[in-house]
Amino acid sequence: MEKTKIAVVGLGTIAQLVHLPILSKLSNVELVAVSEINKTRLKTVGEKFGIKNQYTDFQQMLSQQDCDAVIIATPTNSHTEIAIECLKSKRHVLIEKPISRNLEEAREINAASKKYKKQAMVGMNLRFRPDAMLMKSLLGSGELGDIFYIRCGWLRKQSSEQKWFINKSQSGGGVIIDLGILILDLALWIMDDHKMKSVSVQKFSHNTKDVEDSAVGMIRFEGDHIISFEVSWDLHAEWDKFHLAAFGTEGTAHLNPLRAYKRVATNRIDYTLPNQSKNTNLFKKSYENELKHFVGMIRQEGPFASSSEDAVVLMRLLEAMYESAESQKEIIL
Repeated sequence: MEKTKIAVVGLGTIAQLVHLPILSKLSNVELVAVSEINKTRLKTVGEKFGIKNQYTDFQQMLSQQDCDAVIIATPTNSHTEIAIECLKSKRHVLIEKPISRNLEEAREINAASKKYKKQAMVGMNLRFRPDAMLMKSLLGSGELGDIFYIRCGWLRKQSSEQKWFINKSQSGGGVIIDLGILILDLALWIMDDHKMKSVSVQKFSHNTKDVEDSAVGMIRFEGDHIISFEVSWDLHAEWDKFHLAAFGTEGTAHLNPLRAYKRVATNRIDYTLPNQSKNTNLFKKSYENELKHFVGMIRQEGPFASSSEDAVVLMRLLEAMYESAESQKEIIL
């Protein structure tokens, strides 16, 4: 069977710990080239994974290498340029979240995807957690009734210690665009087909200057559906805490660990699965599922999950969230 040829641009932590190890083990994938502006890192990582085609200039890589798709794992401020050039050269792209620094750039990438008829996927790995997919299936069946309220949050240390990460002109923002975009994408995916009405957010910068390190907020939907969230690099907790609870008219489901209950008269049915995977395994599996989906859709020419079209909607939400936090007002969407 002919292999799907993939190149990777950006060889930082996520590429070294996630993309390259997983892709190198997929029997239907060939890692044809890597690109990285840091020459030492390029040589070290390229040799570690046995990739002989190494470039400091991604455009040179695009012009010289035959590949079907490119994974973009660079700092956020470079996503737009690289993604558009890849799409223009007729390659599909997987962009590590967030798609871009702002809504305008997200629209540019999505427009390029349509113009050049190649798909752009954004790395929203929480959708691909096995427990999240099980929860989505259960809620989609209607077993727990109408899901009217989702409460979610993520409290953990800053995702990167690199200077660009807390420089707004390079990253686009702080914890909202880092952790918030992931947990909210998951909540919106689970809430499913409901139209957003307004958003209200309060953000804090206790240990950062240029970006926020904590935020809490609420998204209102038509039909009285609500999502509330909290995200922080700074709130004190005993451990990193990722949580999501979906409340329905007939029952409730929780993530991390996965638990689900349905009310029947004065009793309840417990849907909780025994012998669940550990959290670290779930995160690893989420990336494996995400990359397998990316490769599979390239081969089948099917629609990508978490597409650039979805990302535009999400970035519009984030723009309104930052506007709400700055103005101290609820923003109508």
